[in-house]
Amino acid sequence: MEASEIDLVEKSQQGNIEAFEKLISFYQKKVFNIAFRMMGNQDDASDIAQEVFIKIYKSIGSFKKQSAFSTWVYKITINTCRDELRKQKNKRNTISLDQSICLEDNEVERQIQSNDPTPELVAEKRETGKLIKEAIFNLSDEYKEVVILRDIQGFSYSDIAKILNCPEGTVKSRINRARSMLKDILKGKMELWDRNSVK
Repeated sequence: MEASEIDLVEKSQQGNIEAFEKLISFYQKKVFNIAFRMMGNQDDASDIAQEVFIKIYKSIGSFKKQSAFSTWVYKITINTCRDELRKQKNKRNTISLDQSICLEDNEVERQIQSNDPTPELVAEKRETGKLIKEAIFNLSDEYKEVVILRDIQGFSYSDIAKILNCPEGTVKSRINRARSMLKDILKGKMELWDRNSVK
């Protein structure tokens, strides 16, 4: 942790509300983005983010500084998403392809490269981005988590292992499996889209 963050954590543990609010401001966007990717909609993501910060406020006194504060925050985020997804298991809906989604730093678009931005290619790029987001959302939770943390949020294998509390080898195995599954899903969806585009 940076010295300023350590200071904010210590002040927060002493009950300094201003320090806590400043500390949390560093993580609001990323916590929301992780929750959004896990849950698939902004309302649930907002609720999750609010719940995460309430949990952090209530339990920050138990943070021992044995790991990075960020790792602790993202572990709480993932666990809160898991709990909510379990509750919603029987009523989960597929994410709408028409849903407007704001991407941080062109997260998904950077995976779709185009040298000639004609209207046709722009439309294809947008459609491909939607298909990728839908495919990720519909992975099982253990695979969705690693793809979000690694390929979208850019965490290292080591950090992901700490966040998910599992061996680094397990993380790598899950990522490889998830990418393979996404490749198969997207291949089928793109073939279907191509056939529909021809009609």
